[in-house]
Amino acid sequence: MPIANPPDGTEFDYIVIGAGSAGCVLANRLSADPKNRVLVLEAGGNDNWIWFHIPVGYLFAIGNPRSDWMFRTGKVPGLNGRDLAYPRGKVIGGCSAINGMIYMRGQSTDYDGWRQLGLEGWGWDDVLELYKSHEDHFGGASDLHGAGGEWRVEPARIRWEILDRVAEAAVETGIPRTDDFNTGNNYGSSYFQVNHKTGRRWSAARGFLKPVLNRSNLTLMTGVHVEKVIVEGRRVTGVRLRQSGAVKTMHVAREAALSAGAVASPQIMELSGIGDADRLRGLGIETIHHLPGVGENLQDHLQLRPIYRVSSVRTLNVDYQSLMKRAWMGIEYALFRKGPLTMAPSQLGIFAKSGEDYDMPNVQYHVQPLSLDKFGDPLHTFPAVTVSVCNLRPTSRGSIHVTSSDPLVQPDIAPNYLATEEDRRVAVDSIRLTRRIMYAPALKPYDPQEYQPGDHLTTDEELVRAAGDIGTTIFHPVGTAKMGADSDPMAVADARLRIRGLDGLRIADASAMPTITSGNTNSPTMIIAEKAARMMLEDARA
Repeated sequence: MPIANPPDGTEFDYIVIGAGSAGCVLANRLSADPKNRVLVLEAGGNDNWIWFHIPVGYLFAIGNPRSDWMFRTGKVPGLNGRDLAYPRGKVIGGCSAINGMIYMRGQSTDYDGWRQLGLEGWGWDDVLELYKSHEDHFGGASDLHGAGGEWRVEPARIRWEILDRVAEAAVETGIPRTDDFNTGNNYGSSYFQVNHKTGRRWSAARGFLKPVLNRSNLTLMTGVHVEKVIVEGRRVTGVRLRQSGAVKTMHVAREAALSAGAVASPQIMELSGIGDADRLRGLGIETIHHLPGVGENLQDHLQLRPIYRVSSVRTLNVDYQSLMKRAWMGIEYALFRKGPLTMAPSQLGIFAKSGEDYDMPNVQYHVQPLSLDKFGDPLHTFPAVTVSVCNLRPTSRGSIHVTSSDPLVQPDIAPNYLATEEDRRVAVDSIRLTRRIMYAPALKPYDPQEYQPGDHLTTDEELVRAAGDIGTTIFHPVGTAKMGADSDPMAVADARLRIRGLDGLRIADASAMPTITSGNTNSPTMIIAEKAARMMLEDARA
């Protein structure tokens, strides 16, 4: 095991800031050559807690300061003045240790859209090869999937009658079934494929980082807060960090990579003096490099969470009320790695079009055989399903910016949900589409009744307000240090993920996305890191 507390002034070839989903991939790839000295800095801790590994553990990890950074947004006008919890993983593996475990790539048009923005090498055919290169798909190798890689993908290990009937209702509403959401066109309904291995969560730490920690050229430091990257002239030469009260500087000979996530990566850049000069000046931070796009372009999938009471069918709400059934859940998991403890937060997915003017699906459903007021609250005592729906390609844009020069002060998170007319229209249409699905013939035997927001709300104005009342993050922030063409004045990085105007620093996480992908963002974040590592190694050989 490499030393975890290198002395002040130690030099490494590469420094990876953040050991989340992206950082674990970078650590693995950059350290594969024993000549490369690689340091990985993680502000969280190790994944030595049982709920990081049992899939249903997200219920205990989200909202827990042991595992979640406990960020909160500011008050959001589009949410009727509400603020939200904004979970981010506080552990090696990052959000892949506490998220919904859903394996999702998005649509081919997402990536072809990036290429059309002038970002060569980011089209669907380019990224498909990256996905396959590290995938270990339960179906084996094919034109669309890889086998033998570090990122395990398996089918769900439990089915629910009520979810099967919701899928039938979707067909009756005109939405087809599909066998695979990851072909480039995710239109249809199916159970999600998940990042599990035999019933246990398969995080980026388990897949990419922990198997290679015995490499003598790889050093992992945990409990480390990065105060700033150090810039000399136009080159990043090191990182100043704080661990257990001690401040140190680590030097970098080749490159540092920011993989701290869409919240922390722009925060670190601004603390380093990289960002909008006027904003930094107002906080007393010396501007090292004027880059106005840092912290801008925040995008996230806002989920609306309609809840329907049902009857004459099993749901987790009712099962959980029985001590005997809860005991059996534990036994079933311990002996067979099956049952409700293997559940991702959502099991059934539906990708649909909220209106006829969309060529590709523009909304995604996460359907759950349970209901609760919000994550962290107890399950309702009545049988119910949650039919969460999100706008896949929101046009609203928010921001994340520091409010202090102190790296321990949380940044201001302003998601700006439902700020555009188009987003409000999609929200209204989504609620109406949900009602058509839930009142389709396949579900009539279960007598669905809308508990939230309530079917007495019918006008556009009432439904926009309802969306603001029930909307919440689905934990997919991206875009706050976007890559873009030379002609884009708000681009933070170029197509090779290099920070514009600086040498020796790249962005290698979800911050780099110019536009959000059409689905869950964890695996897309990891292929950004995969590509970043390749480009860093290519440039070192040049």
